[in-house]
This record gives sequence, structure tokens and C-alpha cells, in this order.
Amino acid sequence: MRSQLAFHATNQFGLITREQVLAAGLSEGEIRRLTRPDGAWVVVRRGVYVRREVWEAASNRSGRPLLRTVAVHLKIGHSHVVSHTSAGLLHGLPMLRPKDTNVHITRRGVGGSRTRHGVKHHLAEHAAHQVVDIGGVPTLDLARTAVDIGREHGYLHGLVACDAARQSGVSLHELRTAVAPMANWPYVIAARAGVEDSDGGAESVGETLARDFLSGLGLGPVTTQFSVAAGGSVHFVDLRVGRHLVEFDGRVKYQRRDQGGVADRPPQDVVWAEKRRQDDICAEGYGMSRLVWDDIWTESARRDSGARIIAEFARTTQRHGTDLPAGYQPIPRIRHRAS
Repeated sequence: MRSQLAFHATNQFGLITREQVLAAGLSEGEIRRLTRPDGAWVVVRRGVYVRREVWEAASNRSGRPLLRTVAVHLKIGHSHVVSHTSAGLLHGLPMLRPKDTNVHITRRGVGGSRTRHGVKHHLAEHAAHQVVDIGGVPTLDLARTAVDIGREHGYLHGLVACDAARQSGVSLHELRTAVAPMANWPYVIAARAGVEDSDGGAESVGETLARDFLSGLGLGPVTTQFSVAAGGSVHFVDLRVGRHLVEFDGRVKYQRRDQGGVADRPPQDVVWAEKRRQDDICAEGYGMSRLVWDDIWTESARRDSGARIIAEFARTTQRHGTDLPAGYQPIPRIRHRAS
């Protein structure tokens, strides 16, 4: 790739436009050769290209949708900001995958939306301070993005987005401020509920869904990141109801880092360490259940796992009651975020 095009790609998430290619001196014939089915470039959107190795290395879940989002930005002529789930991709916000694959942009207007060629154009007011620059792409900020996701895709999507935004440092006040001007906007009730039910203690999409699942069982208030001093260490458990604790086990916990997970040792060692940790915690007077994705992903699975959790909660309550141990003092969790 010529140096001029390499410069553009470096500043455009790896993408280059047809206009930039022609300005760099390449011919129409060279573009056709480079973008043929086995060519060195992939057409991300009409008139926007990326090196094939970049495209093939990008994930279907987030990498390729992000490239499509930036490609739309590069080709839209009128003033706009990237918004909704497309803004979430640019922020790196953990989200539930929406059913639609549209790229979302927002323009100032009196309201309404239209979808054309895979792009949903929202006409909606937004303040200048709500727009941030991410790699040269004007993007609505995290608070507004989380609220918009709730309005567009429903309560659960919004709850996940609001939890993730709070985990990233957005305050409940900022979320409330973002949703406040939307009093009469479509579907704002779902967005507002997601804001009010959000909890910054959820550290993953799975933990948010597990909390929502437990709340629906009606066992009592659900606490996140509950601290227990046990076995000479301080442990933080994902969720608590009464004296019963619940851990959500995502696959990444058991996958090595070179496989996309967070484990720094073989899976069997992680499983053994988790067992020892659970034994130490339960010895302090608690019961514990574990949930995985398959327990909460479908309605039938939720019914079965719900019955199991209710039974395990009942056994814990019979053994230990629901009140916390006398003299219990919570231990704050200190997170070190990159500046």
C-alpha cells in the first residue's frame, strides 16, 4: 500500500476510500484488480476498502460491524454523529447483540427515523457536549449511547448498556441527565427503567443478565460484588441474595489469554482454584449457586435454572437465615482503570 494510503488507513481504522485511492494515483483498473473476490482488498461498503488480512482478522461480533460503521461515516456527506449500538462499538461498550445489523447515525431534527441501505438515520436533538471524537469519528457519549440503546432495542439491551457504562465510570446522575430531555420520546419508558435499574457492579454482560434473572425470581434485593473475607483473602462474589451467593461463570474465565480468555493457567487449575475459593467462602456461613450462559439464555433454561436456584436458596436460608453475619463490614473494591 502506498505511503499516502497507509497514512489514511492508519487514521481511519484501517479503511481507505475510493477518492483517496484515486488521489494517490491508482487507476480504476487497479482498484478492480485489488477488490476482486481473491484480491488484496475487501469492499466494506461501496467506495470504502480495507486490506483483506485486516478484514479476516476482525470478529463477526464487533470487529466487522465496527469497520462497517466507520465506512458509513466516511461516505455520508451531511452532518451526523454515530449513535446507538454503532456508537457502542466505537466506545468498546459491552452490549447484547441486536437483531438488526444496521449502522446507526443521528442528525439534529424534530424526530423520526428512516432506514436505507443498511443505515438507520435518527432525527433527534443532542447537545454539543454529548459529542465526543473517537479516532476522528463524531460519536455520542457513553451516557447518551446507553440510553439510546435502551430506547431502540428494549429494556434488557438498555440495562446491559447502562451497567457497562457505569462500569466504565459513567455515573447514575449522568445517565439520568441523558434520559431527562426524552420525556415524550418513543420507547423512553424502557430506557428510563434501564437507567434506574442499572448497577455499576456488573462486570460483564453475563453478570447483568444473571442479576436480572435473579431479580425476576423474587427472592429479595440483589447485591453485586459482595465481599467476603475467607481463607486469608478477600473475595468478591458476583451476586448476593440474603445469605446466598451466586457466581456467573463465563467461558473466558477458563480460557487462556492467548485464546481470548483471562486465565493465566490451564483450565483444570482454574476449576480447582474456583472450588477451593467456593469452599472457603461457604465455610463463612453462606450458600452458593453457579450460573452459566446456558442457564439463562432461553425461557426453558431459565425455568429449570430458576427452580434450581430457588431450591438452593431455600436450603441456604434454612441453614443460615437471610441476615448477614453479626458485625459484617463490607470491603470496598478498588478498581484500577487505565487513564
